[in-house]
Amino acid sequence: MAELWFWPLALGIFGAVIGSFIATLVIRWPQDRSVMAGRSRCDRCDGALGPRDLIPLVSAALARGKCRRCAAAIDPLHWQIELIALAIGAIAGLAVSSPIAVAGAVFGWLLLTLAALDITEFWLPDRLTITLALAGLATGLLGIDPPLIDRLIGGAAGFGSLWLIGAAYKRLRGREGLGGGDPKLLGAIGLWLGWQMLPAVLLLASMTGLAIALTARLIGQGGKLDDRMPFGALLAIAAYPAWLFLLGYRP
Repeated sequence: MAELWFWPLALGIFGAVIGSFIATLVIRWPQDRSVMAGRSRCDRCDGALGPRDLIPLVSAALARGKCRRCAAAIDPLHWQIELIALAIGAIAGLAVSSPIAVAGAVFGWLLLTLAALDITEFWLPDRLTITLALAGLATGLLGIDPPLIDRLIGGAAGFGSLWLIGAAYKRLRGREGLGGGDPKLLGAIGLWLGWQMLPAVLLLASMTGLAIALTARLIGQGGKLDDRMPFGALLAIAAYPAWLFLLGYRP
């Protein structure tokens, strides 16, 4: 019984801590600001933050979402990403009570970072996508399902399929239809999930995007939508439940 709750609790708490780092990365990296160097500071007044200001979720709640020094509103991305990262870790621990849960949590946290950057900046950094890909290969080499050969096929199929779709769209319409990072991201996802799960990821991502567009139109916001949609974020959002499904799926 103790082991049953150890993994979700440990990974949930660690996820909140990781989420704090992810939120800072998402906010500062596009601004070319250092994430690692120096002490943590308020994004508005640049005041140094103490230990009481850095407890994930708790500090923001106690401060009512404001900096204690300048009373500026704390970017809600901080608590939102921390909460999602906590949920990712806890769900991974509930899904499988073993060290494999760590791999699943890492997969989810990397996807969260990429999704957040794509939503806020329409940016999928190659360094982060390569990290996701290498982590997928590493888990395959460690013997975690799916088998390494399925992962390698998934990586090639994921990248190749979206690259071909993007190239065909550009040829037919004369403009870009997919961002350059989307095929790379699906290739990295394939290195985690294997080739069998890629159709489900693409279907779920496409259906989610369609639902967002239709909902916006129904509530009268269709005209205000940007012509672009962060498809990379939709792929990332679809990939994590696909990993959860994979735990109970054996071809």
